[in-house]
Amino acid sequence: MSTTQSERLRGLLEPLVAARDLDLEEIEVTPAGKRRVLRIVVDSDDGVQLDECAALSREISQALDDADAMGDVAYTLEVTSPGADRPLTEPRHYRRATGRLIKAQLHEGGELVARIIAVDDEGLDLEVPGVKGRKPTARRVAFSEIAKARVEIEFNRKTAPAPAVGDTNDESQEEA
Repeated sequence: MSTTQSERLRGLLEPLVAARDLDLEEIEVTPAGKRRVLRIVVDSDDGVQLDECAALSREISQALDDADAMGDVAYTLEVTSPGADRPLTEPRHYRRATGRLIKAQLHEGGELVARIIAVDDEGLDLEVPGVKGRKPTARRVAFSEIAKARVEIEFNRKTAPAPAVGDTNDESQEEA
């Protein structure tokens, strides 16, 4: 997609997406036979629901038709949320992944697999898992140190055990 078309589409679509308190993450136009596929990726801190994508798709379709932004060539419109394997490129992506395990390639070489504990404007506070029974360690990484990063999918994540039924620590309860 040309830069001019990309800028024109972004200018047209960003207000519609922002009106729904969403972030416009990506606009991609790819050929698909005699048609094109226009893929719009949106996200928010709370995630994106299917109904929200459907409603936004209708609004975007109408705006594209009214502005004749896609020209005369047929296209298929897809409005979607980012996949689990999308790259983390913006501070908001890392913030949304707080608590998740990530794999990061560092500019100075090496790879880091760690859990995001906190995110601020400069970087990440991470918990690096211990190896061979050792305890996890804390590490601070600046955004400028990260070449690329993605969330690691965890199928068997160990979580803290739930309290037993009837086991409470609520001090406000009175004894009978």
